[in-house]
Amino acid sequence: MTAAIPPSLPSHYWAELRTTDFDRLAQNGTLARTLAVLPVAATEQHGPHLPLGVDTNLLDGVVSRALSLVPEGLPVLVLPTQPVGFSPEHEGFAGTLSLRAETLIRIWTELGEAVARTGVKKLLLVNGHGGQVGFLDIVGRDLRARCGLTVWSTSWFSLPQPPEVAALFSAREHRYGIHAGDSETSMMLALHPERVDMAAARDFASASEARAGQYTLLADGRSAKLSWRMEDYNAEGAVGNAAAATADKGHALIDAAASQLALLMGEICTAPASV
Repeated sequence: MTAAIPPSLPSHYWAELRTTDFDRLAQNGTLARTLAVLPVAATEQHGPHLPLGVDTNLLDGVVSRALSLVPEGLPVLVLPTQPVGFSPEHEGFAGTLSLRAETLIRIWTELGEAVARTGVKKLLLVNGHGGQVGFLDIVGRDLRARCGLTVWSTSWFSLPQPPEVAALFSAREHRYGIHAGDSETSMMLALHPERVDMAAARDFASASEARAGQYTLLADGRSAKLSWRMEDYNAEGAVGNAAAATADKGHALIDAAASQLALLMGEICTAPASV
């Protein structure tokens, strides 16, 4: 006898479901094979030309586009984006919001615990802020050990880029344009052009580029890691050639990241817990 196909999720967004939907999905077995996705971002300064919500805006844009690319019926539920993260490196600039490390870990962990209580077995942490990458594995392994969740983590900016998209940005930009530069400004032009002040955008030099010409180990970014504040790189709070940004490059980046994220979600949904 062929097993009945569980009904599709009413929505891919956790908060749009009713509690009765969760009861029904638990009873028909859908929740047990559902992947919950927790987007974690930040609210911090992004130079003189971009708003504080860049990391959240970009992550939401990539996740939304990815959901439009997943196969029909794929059981994915996206939790509410966490818009405040760990950003002490930006606290020297007005408006930045930041949580303490222990607070952030506790929030992400308690959300994972709540997911586990519903009967969901898999969780993907999707990050949009480079300054909190180190917490992803800490939270994931704890939830795996205590709650039995299979937890994966990624950052949208760590997903593979096809060569034609990577080629849109110079080697210098790939290495040094890490904050509010060409790529982030381009993506904001694609998603929220009304929030970008291109009159204030320029080529923001990074002190790490100058350091690369003076040192060997301090310059490679791997042998020794600086516990930095944004002022260590540029007094205006941005690094990278924001003046070169275009909406077309932003759309290409969003599509590339979303395609890879959709692929990742599909693979996690079908992969056994032991992978």
